[in-house]
Amino acid sequence: MQPPRSAYLHIPFCHRRCFYCDFAVVPLGDHADGNSSGSIAAYLALMEAEIAGSAAGPPLGTVYLGGGTPSMLTPAQLGRLLTALERRFGLAPGAEITLEMDPASFDRPRLEGVLAVGINRISLGGQSFDDAVLERLGRRHRRADLLQAASWVRQAFAAGDLASWSLDLIQGLPGADLPHWREQLAEAVAQEPPHLSVYDLSVEPGTVFERLERRGQLDLPEADRAADLMELTWSRLKAAGYGHYEISNFARPGHAARHNRVYWSGAGWWGFGLGATSAPFGRRLARPRTRAAYAAWLGEQEDAPAQALDPLAGVPLPFDERLLVGLRRREGVNLAQLAQLHGLGPDDLVAMEKCCAPFLAEGLLRIEGARWRLSDPAGLALSNAVLRELLEWWEGRGAGTPPPPLPSPRGSSECVAAATTP
Repeated sequence: MQPPRSAYLHIPFCHRRCFYCDFAVVPLGDHADGNSSGSIAAYLALMEAEIAGSAAGPPLGTVYLGGGTPSMLTPAQLGRLLTALERRFGLAPGAEITLEMDPASFDRPRLEGVLAVGINRISLGGQSFDDAVLERLGRRHRRADLLQAASWVRQAFAAGDLASWSLDLIQGLPGADLPHWREQLAEAVAQEPPHLSVYDLSVEPGTVFERLERRGQLDLPEADRAADLMELTWSRLKAAGYGHYEISNFARPGHAARHNRVYWSGAGWWGFGLGATSAPFGRRLARPRTRAAYAAWLGEQEDAPAQALDPLAGVPLPFDERLLVGLRRREGVNLAQLAQLHGLGPDDLVAMEKCCAPFLAEGLLRIEGARWRLSDPAGLALSNAVLRELLEWWEGRGAGTPPPPLPSPRGSSECVAAATTP
């Protein structure tokens, strides 16, 4: 594999932890900001040291600053991180540089400052336009904050100061019904984002939502209603001119997320910061998830190139994970090529096709030459059923390792896909 041309930087700080969140985050309180936080300053020094001590590579074509709430950082702090990347790798002309922004974490001058240091794509974590829903999610912002933030971002895009931007929503929330979701989609489209990410809620261990679910206090949609919500999302956004290019992502022409496609295509990337994952050369290595452990891990790298960037470090990306992530895309995956890369033979491909025969008969899964893909919208809407069957086949084949969790991205932050998120 070629050296990566993409980098993910994890900024773990948040004002508060949302009720569905199990990410590696550090809540600092509603009034925390990069201007005054010693914790943020100390962490950024560690991250800059990691970047400076990493193995060199070619200029970066995509950079993604996620979290957490990276928009808590000042423009100057963001600029320092980008300068560190430029010194170590270089930034290719036209590089896509994305920053996740929480609607309650910035004002117009902060946005202008962010754009001035080189950010050219914004991922706005809206999640909902309903104040009652936002409160139940544990979000800090409210509808008015989201509308104002979207207005500032939209104006920057119209003026040519921003190359693209995305709005995040969560579907399948407790108590969700079709009329309410139809209103949410209408409000999202009205903001005119060139890209929309619509994530299914996933209840993760250790979260507030997981505790509520155990008590029977979380009214999540049943499978049929969830499928109806997905169908409504697909039809409404298609009518508004958005192409469904990945299970949870919709874009107008020319605005698909280049960085996220790196993960879904199986290409490598650098990762920096606590809890971040790097996967250069087809091998993954995750960093510790706490500040103390991350600092100690960095200390171990002082006398050698960072282990995370050593081509021989980390765990090889397994076949089943590459398959699941590839099937998330509208174009699917070249299964013959993937099988050859992992030493699978023709008999394995025949066995896979046999286990998926019901999905092929129903038109949920399609085989077109060497490429396997889920149909749109039915196959993508019911993707977990197909992916689960493939996981069970792989586990039963005696692959030797338990299968990864089913991809179930949600919200913003690092949730590109559960199996590959940095």
